[in-house]
Amino acid sequence: MPQIEQITATYASQIFWLLIVFGLIYFGIGRGMVPRIQGTVEKRDAQIAEDLAAATRAGQQADATEEAWRTRMAEARQASLAETNAAKAKATADAAERAKAANAAMQARLDAAEVEVNQARASALASLEDVAADAAQGIVAKLAGIEVSREAATDAVRKAVTHG
Repeated sequence: MPQIEQITATYASQIFWLLIVFGLIYFGIGRGMVPRIQGTVEKRDAQIAEDLAAATRAGQQADATEEAWRTRMAEARQASLAETNAAKAKATADAAERAKAANAAMQARLDAAEVEVNQARASALASLEDVAADAAQGIVAKLAGIEVSREAATDAVRKAVTHG
């Protein structure tokens, strides 16, 4: 059969050209494209490594910045606490000083009031002696019918008050 004989000749020719085409593709891709792809992969790997190193450096810098910030915050808290304590001490001293001044003013007013009370008491006692002396003069005059002098009545009232 001639058709069967053609198959081997046709297939042999097709296989030959298939091998030629695949060989060209293999060498074309292997020699032309693979080095480019490997260069791109290596470049990408280098970029990733560089980015990781930059990220590590940035993380270390951020840690250092955070530590510096924490140190400044601690110092600011200490300064604030010291300032607050100083203000409290000053306020306490000022309050004690004002209280001392107020106590002194109150004591001065109290002393002045005592002097006034003593003067009023002395005035009232003097006035009471005069009234008692007048009453004694009038009582002696009505009861005994004797006229007593003002000085004698005053002396008798003073003696009765001091001994009495």
